Amino acid sequence: MNLFAQDLLGTPLGLLLSLFVGLGFGFWLERAGFGSSRKLTAIFYLHDFAVLKVMFSAMVTAALGLQLFGALGYIDLAALYVPESVIWPQLVGGLLFGLGFVAGGWCPGTAAVGLASGKLDALVFLLGAGVGSLAFAGLQPHLGDFMHASVCSIGSLPQQFGVSGPIGALVLLAVALGAFVGATKVEQWMARRNQA
Repeated sequence: MNLFAQDLLGTPLGLLLSLFVGLGFGFWLERAGFGSSRKLTAIFYLHDFAVLKVMFSAMVTAALGLQLFGALGYIDLAALYVPESVIWPQLVGGLLFGLGFVAGGWCPGTAAVGLASGKLDALVFLLGAGVGSLAFAGLQPHLGDFMHASVCSIGSLPQQFGVSGPIGALVLLAVALGAFVGATKVEQWMARRNQA
C-alpha cells in the first residue's frame, strides 16, 4: 500500500501505521544496543563496528527489497521520488551531524531510544538538536544563495553509473560484505592489541 501516492499519510490510518513503524524501529534499535551512546561511539575508537554493520544491512535490505518488489509489480520504482542533491549544504550538514554524533554520542533516532530507556544525556542531546533546528529555521531565509547554488539532479547511484537497479543492489551487497569482513578484522586486531 503506497500511502504517499494515495495521499493517506496524514490520515488516521497513516498516522497509526507510522506509530507502529516507529515503535518497531525503536524497539529493534534498543535490541541492537543502540540505546547506549557508548555502543554508538565505539566505532570511532575502532572497537565495535555495529553501527556500520546495521546501517549497511539496512541499505542492502532496502535496495534488494525494492528491486524484488519492483520486479513482482508491488512497487513502481519509476514513481519513487529521489530528492535533488545540494552538494555544499549537504557536506556542511554532514560535517555538523558527524561532529554532533562524536560529541554527544547520539543521532536523533537513537537519542529518542536512549531517552525512552531513561538516559538523561539523550534528553540533553535532543534539546540541543531542537535548539539547532530552530536556529537553522531562523537562519535559512538568509542562506538563499548557499542553499541553492549547488543543486544538482544526481539521481540514484545506479542511474549515475549507468547500471540497472538489480546490478546496483548486488554491487551494494558486495561492498557491504567487504565492509563486514574488514570491520571484523579491525575489531579482532583491536581486541588482540588491547589484550597485549
